[in-house]
Amino acid sequence: MEFTKMHGAGNDFLLVDGFKYNLDEIVPKIKKLCDRRFGVGGDGLIIALPSTEYDVKMFYYNSDGSQGEMCGNGIRCFSKFVYEKGIVKKNTLKIETLAGVQTAVLEVNEDDIVEKIEIEIGNIKYEPKDIVVNVEGDNALNKKLTVDGKEITFSSVFLGVPHAVIFIDKEDEYDVNEIGSKIEVHPIFPKKTNVNFVLPLSKNEIKIFTWERGAGRTLACGTGSSSSALLCHKLKGMSDVIKVNAEGGQLEVQVLEDRVKLRGTAEITFEGIVDLEKY
Repeated sequence: MEFTKMHGAGNDFLLVDGFKYNLDEIVPKIKKLCDRRFGVGGDGLIIALPSTEYDVKMFYYNSDGSQGEMCGNGIRCFSKFVYEKGIVKKNTLKIETLAGVQTAVLEVNEDDIVEKIEIEIGNIKYEPKDIVVNVEGDNALNKKLTVDGKEITFSSVFLGVPHAVIFIDKEDEYDVNEIGSKIEVHPIFPKKTNVNFVLPLSKNEIKIFTWERGAGRTLACGTGSSSSALLCHKLKGMSDVIKVNAEGGQLEVQVLEDRVKLRGTAEITFEGIVDLEKY
């Protein structure tokens, strides 16, 4: 099976042209393919498939083999992949995902290379039943949970996938791996959650540390960056355009009334071929 290895701000994925291959043969092998020692390695695997109503369909899988609804950095890599591979040769893509239809606007240079991608993410949900978080009230903003006997304030939103955002005052306030992994599977989140530790730097800039549901510690998360910027604007009165410094690179998020726009680059790391029978 041919694959393309890509990353968006350090968030890395295997991209596969599902028009050529049998999905049923790929999915059982995803966990092993994403293993960084015995496989290719990646935070997830993304498959391009035909869509009956839109330009293309994106199926996203976490590195543990579980399927996710959507991925912000992944969909930027996906957009560059389907354009440059000639699967869909459009500068504006309508992409079918399990989180609904997403719009990607591609900035293409004179050599027909995609240099930057803007993803418009809508369908923002604040109600606990939509996020799937066990809290009282009509939203999940500024709520409390307890980890190892310590009370932590968090805010949750659904932006394609569920995200819990925790504001911090200094970078080492929490052990991201230890606390993030425990919050991911905390009983308050019956379907688990992504976790973002957010340090505001100014009115229009933040630093973010991410623990992803089904993938663990990642260098960046597009929907996590978008959710964090959204809540910085909503709860902290920050700008409607925020620069996000993830551990693997920079992104920009614009907050609009009912949606956000995520802007950034996507890079091809390498391409290769794997024998699925060995996995």
